[in-house]
Amino acid sequence: MRTLVVAAVMAAVVTGSALAADTQGVTDTTIKIGTYTDLSGVSAMWGANNSNAWRMVFDQVNKDGGINGRKIQYILEDNQYQVPRSVQAENKLLNEDHVFVEVANGGTPMNNATMPMEIKAGVPNVFPLTSARSMYTPFHHLKFGLGSSYYDQVRAGVKYFVEQRHKQRVCAAAQDTDFGRDVTDGVQDQLKAMNMTMTAETLHKPTDTDFSAAVAKLHDANCDLVVFGTIVRDAVQLITAIRKTGWDVDMIGQAASYDEAVAKLPGGAAEGFYSMAPMLFIQPNDDRPAVKAFVQSYKQAYGKDPNFAAQLGFTGAQVVVQALRNAGKDLTADSFVAGLEQVKDYHDIFGSPPISFGPDKHQGSNASFLCVVKNGEWQAVVPDSMSY
Repeated sequence: MRTLVVAAVMAAVVTGSALAADTQGVTDTTIKIGTYTDLSGVSAMWGANNSNAWRMVFDQVNKDGGINGRKIQYILEDNQYQVPRSVQAENKLLNEDHVFVEVANGGTPMNNATMPMEIKAGVPNVFPLTSARSMYTPFHHLKFGLGSSYYDQVRAGVKYFVEQRHKQRVCAAAQDTDFGRDVTDGVQDQLKAMNMTMTAETLHKPTDTDFSAAVAKLHDANCDLVVFGTIVRDAVQLITAIRKTGWDVDMIGQAASYDEAVAKLPGGAAEGFYSMAPMLFIQPNDDRPAVKAFVQSYKQAYGKDPNFAAQLGFTGAQVVVQALRNAGKDLTADSFVAGLEQVKDYHDIFGSPPISFGPDKHQGSNASFLCVVKNGEWQAVVPDSMSY
């Protein structure tokens, strides 16, 4: 009898070790998690702050002893918001670092280019730093998005402005990228649903800096609402170009332009600029204990207050940690996916919409909020989420 018990114990030990050995990026003591994002390019304000928050959460987890006996090894690569550099970084993460999961990869075109590589390798792509629909559709068990898509956000925003503000000449100014097309698709589909058509559209490269011709085209088209398919830097430049002409037109962005750098544009140029967001930005002076602790820890680690991208990173990292705990000791891609699908009605410290997943649901939330810049800060126009 004793021999059988010893044999069973030995078999369990061998099986556990085999699982660790056979699962890429997992050993008995470590879990490799990778990210490529923009640390020095046109969207570095998003990439750097977001990845800072992920690292801060993982560092705290390691300090507290890890997850099921394993410490997280976080590997970060700079893609400079460029597709070729993202492919290069992806090759490194998969083939040299052998990561277990990738989180917060930055950029729509970049994720679209590299996700097939991850799926082929059996590596989950979780909560990328983009709200594109392609991050969770078409459905695949290795793809997960955190919040509402640009498409969802823009459709809800256009619907509101047409029905509540009586806008009739809706236009778009967007990047000529997968990201920009996700935004313009939302505009066109919502207008079509309301028996309307887009009045005018301009496209630009992410690196463009001169928007005078684009503004002239939109102005000549007599647009009464301009939907921005921009991130931070090009949003700032486009707002500035419109304000310089003295043109008083309503402008609305989406999550990628929902940033403090836009709100605090010098001279109050962004006053009255609208944006749709998947969750509301919480100011650093918020007095809730958990938020105060987050702000203090972030500022101590990185020397500045967290922005909205950091807030997203903190929430995303907490959910991933919960999924890793749910997966248990025998950590595989399948057990991690199952652990993430077990997350139901998760409430973060910021009061964001509840986040839930399931075997047939890999978008955490589809809530959208309409916000506006007032006195240099983002404020919710209506307290409740919106949809189309």
